[in-house]
Amino acid sequence: MTAYAELAAHFGRISALSNALGVLHWDHAAVMPKGAAETRAESVAQLEVLKHGMLVDARLGDWLDEAEADDGLGAWERANLREIRRIWTVETALPSDLVAASSKATSACEMAWRQARADSDFKSLLPLLTQVLVLQREIGRAKGEKLGLSPYDALLNDYEPGGRSAAIDVAFDDLASFLPGFTEEALAAQARRPALPALDGPFPVEKQRALGLRMMEALGFDFARGRLDVSTHPFCGGADNDVRITTRYDEADFTSALMGVLHETGHALYEQGRPQAYMSQPVGAARGMSLHESQSLLVEMQACRSREFIGFAAPLMREAFGGSGPAWAPEAMWRRYTRVARGFIRVDADEVTYPAHVILRYRLEKALIAGEANLADLPALWADGMRELLGVTPPDDARGCLQDIHWPSGGWGYFPTYTLGAMTAAQLFDATTRAEADALPGIARGDFRPLLAWLRENVHEQASLLTTDELLTRATGRPLDAGVFKAHLARRYLDAA
Repeated sequence: MTAYAELAAHFGRISALSNALGVLHWDHAAVMPKGAAETRAESVAQLEVLKHGMLVDARLGDWLDEAEADDGLGAWERANLREIRRIWTVETALPSDLVAASSKATSACEMAWRQARADSDFKSLLPLLTQVLVLQREIGRAKGEKLGLSPYDALLNDYEPGGRSAAIDVAFDDLASFLPGFTEEALAAQARRPALPALDGPFPVEKQRALGLRMMEALGFDFARGRLDVSTHPFCGGADNDVRITTRYDEADFTSALMGVLHETGHALYEQGRPQAYMSQPVGAARGMSLHESQSLLVEMQACRSREFIGFAAPLMREAFGGSGPAWAPEAMWRRYTRVARGFIRVDADEVTYPAHVILRYRLEKALIAGEANLADLPALWADGMRELLGVTPPDDARGCLQDIHWPSGGWGYFPTYTLGAMTAAQLFDATTRAEADALPGIARGDFRPLLAWLRENVHEQASLLTTDELLTRATGRPLDAGVFKAHLARRYLDAA
């Protein structure tokens, strides 16, 4: 067996472990009884240690050196070696006891977060979250020493390979300067329109679920390889060819849950579109979280808040809930789905104010990892940041620093990928509509095949063959350009007024 074949077989086994962990994590979030938390944490920790041991196997270095000298490998195999070496370099920085400790700490903290959020009680979570933060700092330092990066950039690199906070600072400072004035303009334009008629509930959960499933089918979700469930925080997880997405329902407002379903379906379409031939290899994985978030935000924000989509979907919404009257008209529904408001909750935010939520979290997590802010001060720091960036003050912890699952579950360095993803989504959707004349008319008919075909060819099927910058430049003709995102916002929220 060649060195490359040895590596491929080894990472095939690692992939099988990752798939098992993915389903366990989904179960933990969606259906696991609370009493199983401690046992599950131990099981997951042991599997994580086993996986880590396979990733730092002493044979990998020799296999990599030998395989990289093989002139007979093709582009996909060479890209796979690049990804394997990147993963191996990072994983060898971590001792197994640190991996186990982090896994147990995040499992315990995530379960405690669910109750703390329900109780709006940050102080009750503080001891466990402190433990998670201490371990994340240790992980960041260990990886950073190996990679020559700051601890925060080392954590960011896990979610956005090659991403650096210095570049993000420039982009986010630019947005932080642009958005307040633009938000004022968008709110002023919105105020000039007639008042929206009320959309009165209740909207039964079973009917919301049925509508969500119908929209997932229209988008192209493969139900033979995935499913929809409920969790405290919507997410996309599961395993290869077993993509699990979740949402949460509110019988007083169906619009939030539906957009949550559409958002997670965007993630799922990416996962279901990765190349089967390399599904178990690092090169077959999705290429970083900014690109992953671009797929969810392209579906939710770019496509499914367009006039074309709302024209198709509004009659189905009216039919699903037996609605009648002007509140259910396509124009009213479009205005509802593109309404700008300064709010407390990130996942419910409109696309104008959403980047401010992300910039706040990015600045806070960077300061916390660097030790420049105290975790005990997080509620106050959060409130200050919300006032500065959005002009609102959260009334409690649940609508403030406890609303997201990321930090309790160990996702430090993830948040900036949301807004990088929004910028990428605008650029990819712009390129799609230029290249595929039937993309927008198709959406208006409820036919997403032209859009999905372009995304399959240019994003999903590329997996990790290219770097993020290479993929975006090949697909759109240029690297990431914030101007495309700003132009999109102006067209939708100012020109449409």
